[in-house]
Order: sequence, then C-alpha cells, then structure tokens
Amino acid sequence: MRARMTRYWAEAVEPRLFLLAQLRGVPVRSTAMLTVLNVGVGLLPVGFVVATSAVIGRAPGAVAGGLGSTAWRELVIAFVVAGAAFLLQQLLTPLSVSLGQRLKHRVDGRFHDRLMAASLRTASITPLEDQASLSQLEQAAEGLEKGNRTPGDAAVGTLALVLRYSRLLGFLGVIGVTYAWWAAASTGLVTMAFRFGQRGGVRIYTRLWPHRTRYRREAEYFRVLGIGAESAKELRVFGLADWVKERYRSAAVEALRPVWRERRRVSVGNFVWFTVAGLVIGFAVLAAVLRTAAAGELSLFALALTLQAMVSAVLLGEFYHEADTATQFGMLAARAMDVFERQVRDLEAAESPAHGDASAALPDIRGLPARDISFAGVSFAYPGGTSPVFEGLDLTLRAGECTAIVGLNGAGKTTLVKLLARLYDPAGGAVLVDGGDIRDLPIDQWRRQLAVIFQDFNRYELTAGDNIAFGAVEEPPTSDALRQAAMAAGVLDVLQRLPNGLDTRLSRRHTDGGQLSGGQWQRLAIARALYAVAAGARVLVLDEPTAALDVRTEAAFFDEFAGLTRGVTTLLISHRFATVRRADRIIVLSGGQIIEDGSHAALMAAGGTYAHLFDLQARRFTDEDADSDAEVPA
Repeated sequence: MRARMTRYWAEAVEPRLFLLAQLRGVPVRSTAMLTVLNVGVGLLPVGFVVATSAVIGRAPGAVAGGLGSTAWRELVIAFVVAGAAFLLQQLLTPLSVSLGQRLKHRVDGRFHDRLMAASLRTASITPLEDQASLSQLEQAAEGLEKGNRTPGDAAVGTLALVLRYSRLLGFLGVIGVTYAWWAAASTGLVTMAFRFGQRGGVRIYTRLWPHRTRYRREAEYFRVLGIGAESAKELRVFGLADWVKERYRSAAVEALRPVWRERRRVSVGNFVWFTVAGLVIGFAVLAAVLRTAAAGELSLFALALTLQAMVSAVLLGEFYHEADTATQFGMLAARAMDVFERQVRDLEAAESPAHGDASAALPDIRGLPARDISFAGVSFAYPGGTSPVFEGLDLTLRAGECTAIVGLNGAGKTTLVKLLARLYDPAGGAVLVDGGDIRDLPIDQWRRQLAVIFQDFNRYELTAGDNIAFGAVEEPPTSDALRQAAMAAGVLDVLQRLPNGLDTRLSRRHTDGGQLSGGQWQRLAIARALYAVAAGARVLVLDEPTAALDVRTEAAFFDEFAGLTRGVTTLLISHRFATVRRADRIIVLSGGQIIEDGSHAALMAAGGTYAHLFDLQARRFTDEDADSDAEVPA
C-alpha cells in the first residue's frame, strides 16, 4: 500500500503541483479569474438540481392549490431559478473555455521559449546528440507539437479540477444536509473509487511511454518518409510504398503493445474491483434512501434532491478520454522539459570552461589568426562513441594559406571543423589561435571570425537573400553585398531568374516560391560563406564545397577561388583531388593521425597514399568525360 501511494504521488500529485508552479509566469489575474469562474460553473449545476427538485416537490401542491396558491408561486419561483441557473451555466461555460484556452497558450508559449532556449543554450551541440537528453527533448517537443496534449492543456486541466471537485462537494453537501452525512461520505467514496480506477489506466501511459522511445522514433521516421516530398521519387520508383506503410504500422503497434497489455491488466482489475465495490455501496445507499422515503420520513422534494445529487456526484467519477489523456500527456511533456533543462545545465557545467575573458588580452579579435591555428595534442571522442577520433593530434594551419584535408571516410576531417568552431571541445589538448586557447576567446566573437559551410549545410526556406545574409547576421545586409557574394559563387544569374529575384522564398510550399537544384543550393551556401568573408571573417572552412557541382562548374569556381580568398586562412575538405591540388598545402588524415603533409607536387613525388588515391581518381576522368563524378573509393 505504501509503495502504491508513493507511486500515486509521483505520477498524479507531484506533476500537478509542478504544473501549478508553472503558472507563476502567467498574470495572477488570469489564473484567479479562471479559478473563480470554474468554481461558479462547478456550483451552478448544484443550484439547478436543487431548483428542479423544488419544482418536483412543489408540483403536486401547485396542481391541487391551483393558480395563485402559495405552492403555485413557489413552483414558478423554483422553475425560474432552475432556468436562470441553466442559462447562466450555458453563458459561463464558453467563457471558462475561452479563458482556459488563453491560459493554455500562455503556458505553452513559455514552454516553447524554454525548449528553444535550452536547445540553443550550450556552446556545443552535445545535448542534441546525447541520448539521455535527446530522449527528454523529443518527449517535450512531442507534447508541444500535439496541439491538444500540451503542458498548457495539463495546466488548464489541473485548474479544471476546481470545477469538478467544487461540484462534487456541492452535491455531497446537498446529500448530507437533505438526507445523511454517512450517505454523502459513501457517495463521495464511490465517486473517487471510479475516478481512481479510470485514471489508473491513463497513468500507465506516463509510466511506459518514455520507455518506448526507440519504436516511437522509428514510427515517426517512417511516417515522415512516407509523406515527405524528398523521398517520394524513390518510394515510387523502387516500389517501397507498401513496405514503408508496413514498417510504420509495425513500429507504431510495437510502441503501443506493452501499453495496451498493461492497460488491460490494470484496467480490468480496477474495473471489476471498483465497479463491484461502487455498485454495492451505491445500491446500499440508494436502498436506504428509498426505504426512508417509503416510511414517509423523506419528502418528495428531499427524495428527488437526494437521488439527483447522488447520480450527478457518481457521474463525476466517469472517464473523460480526451481531457484526461491530454492532461496526462501534458504533464509528461512538462516533466520531460524540466528534466531536459537540468540535463542541459549539467552538460553545460561539464563543458570546458572559459579560462577568462580574453577580450582584454586580444582587443582586436577580428584580426585573428595573424600567425596560425594549431591543434595541439588534441584528443576527442564523440559522446557514446566506442573509440576516439583523435588521440594526441598535432596540426598547424598557417594563416593566409589554403590547407586541404583529404582522407577516407571516418578519418576525422569534419570533426576537425567541429572542434575549430567549438561545436565540441577536445577531451585533451587544445585548439590554439596565435598561441592562445580558443576557449579563452568570447565564443560569439570567435565564431564571427569563421565562415563555415558544412557538407550537410542548411537550406533555409526563406528568401534567397536571407540564405546569403545569414553568413554575417551582425551586419545589416545590403543589396550590393548580397549580389556580390552571389556573383562570386556563380549563382547570381540563377537567383535573378526567380519570380522575385533575391526576395524569392526558396520553397514550393509558397505560391510565389521557387526551388533550386542540388548544385544551385550548394552555390548558394558558398555565397553565404563568401558573404561572411566579405564581412570580416578571417577563417574560411569549406567541407565538400563542390560535391553537388559538375566538374566544369567546379573547375571554373576554383579558378577564381584564390582571388576570392586571398589573405584568408582557408581549410578545404574534399574528396575531389582536382579540387585540393590547387591548395597551398595538402594533409592526408588516416585513423585520426596525419600520415602525409605537403604540396601536391611533393606528395605526388613521394608516391604515397595521396599519390595512389590521386592516380585512382585520375583514371576515371578524361578531358572528354568532364561530367563524371570523382569520389574517393570508400
């Protein structure tokens, strides 16, 4: 029993107290108005039952006394009171719902803000890749995305308990005053037994649902895959539509199967025990009331009032599926949000702290690097990874040079970029700029020195101009600057042919939107990086910058590349050796270590790994076959 009560407190009471605490950010007047309104709406049916019982009780006397008699006047008064109570309830209920919706949106708005703030709070992206925190984030986001199962719904549902229980207390008070307090207590026990039994089935969701994350993720993946425009072509060409539907169905069923099984076990038991107990107690009270009435000890008015109050009270114990389920899932999302915030704070505290405010020592951070960027004894492994990516890596990038990094998949090329951008911090060693640890630099200022285009760059469904201007959000964008960056990336002509030029939204979901090809999107991303360089970024990082471009376009771009990036420290990652051969320096990574370092000519003369891979790729191309792709064999 003690264990059951402890679990009940943890699953039912504590989450509601937590939700009520979230109302502190909502104006007190709104909460107070809704509470008072709920009390009123809750008590009005009690008044209606009293008035209608009075109508029933006075009806025989009014019929016998005729018009104008005292009983007739009392009957009319009771009827008017009943009508007024009913009318007032019909007027106040929509107002209560409206205020509840307003409160819901306020609470959900705060949770949305907290979710975004927590997701973007840390300098690194560790919380978004840590499985424990990611599960809580998905749980919180899922609750907010489902419009009728949000923390706001749960908060409003918690306040709605005022309505339910004020009404219950009103009916129990009527039974106690009219008949007997033991009957009122018994009716209340039956009502709460029904309520507890019904809610127990819903609480199972909150107990088991978080443990079905794997299957829920799989079901969501196949759902998005089945309805997404990006996957539509292959699903049809390869005949995968039925397979995707079946995988979605099986994952969704597997996510729910343990919940169904446990609900059947608990709900059947609760239904049998609580229903039998409720019926026994209820019929015992009903028999006592009828026996008292038959003995002439209970008036018609008292009998009607007691019976109506008993039935109305017991009905308050019934299960309201949508409201109760929404409240339970909303509480689950709110709790997940709280846990996620705490996990983010813990991860933030575990991140490498800044060693001090470096702005005093380096007043002109915009000039960095003036000498070099060094990875000094860097060791790093991804969260949850089984093996390190780097162990004691030493690498120096000289300022103003174009350094290319090549290597097979998994060599650690993109990881270097993430460490340089402080999306992660090394577990050992340090990344130094002009001899100083980048963790000593204000992170926002350091990132403004970087112009980075990742291999999986973002495609913002905003205007083409916005997609370029995001390279330097601190600079007010000008049309000339945007056009210059687009021209440098070779995409200006394409953008000008869009319906509204650079002001065209790049999405077919908008009536006046436009769409770009894969290669055009990549040029737009390059334009974003070049815009950042024009705005003052001193380090340009291009991770597979021309993977979606044909060979002629790539060659034309790199013919102008040196002039565009003169004086900028450039880190170039590419599988295409025709691209990297133009770099001042080429570094070959393997297993997280540097195995070759030199110019294209020097490395070819050495006849090592670089020369072997270059020759393999060169055999696939001729001047006449300029449209072929050049990928390093994996």
